[in-house]
Amino acid sequence: MNNSKYDCIRLENQLCFPIYAASREIVKRYRPFLDELDLTYTQYIAMMVFWEEKKINVKHLGEKLFLDSGTLTPVLKSLEAKSFVSRYRSKEDERILTVEITPEGEALKEKAVEIPQKMAGCVKLSAEEATQLHTLMHKILGVK
Repeated sequence: MNNSKYDCIRLENQLCFPIYAASREIVKRYRPFLDELDLTYTQYIAMMVFWEEKKINVKHLGEKLFLDSGTLTPVLKSLEAKSFVSRYRSKEDERILTVEITPEGEALKEKAVEIPQKMAGCVKLSAEEATQLHTLMHKILGVK
């Protein structure tokens, strides 16, 4: 019996599976470093945007993080409860929710700045391989 018809649905032949599994593994390796900051991975990537932008509306934050508002809302509520950000409605258009980093959130950046270097030691890629992977992942996401 010829199984080649079904090769396309073998797990080992899927591009999506190693990307998914690698993503979960990387997030798992971030956990000990992020636990020290009392952040989840999703909170951490949101804070990266706040450290860069200082203030952003939820729609644009979702676009940057490839997350929908249903995922972002609990993340932002939690960051606000930790006093890292504040949320408020636009005076011009109440439908627009703006989120702004607080001084406490800004101070957290000093603790977080070491995380990328620590993570580099956890992922066994050369600098060239990491750059190639970064480029390919952005190509998949449609980001330049």
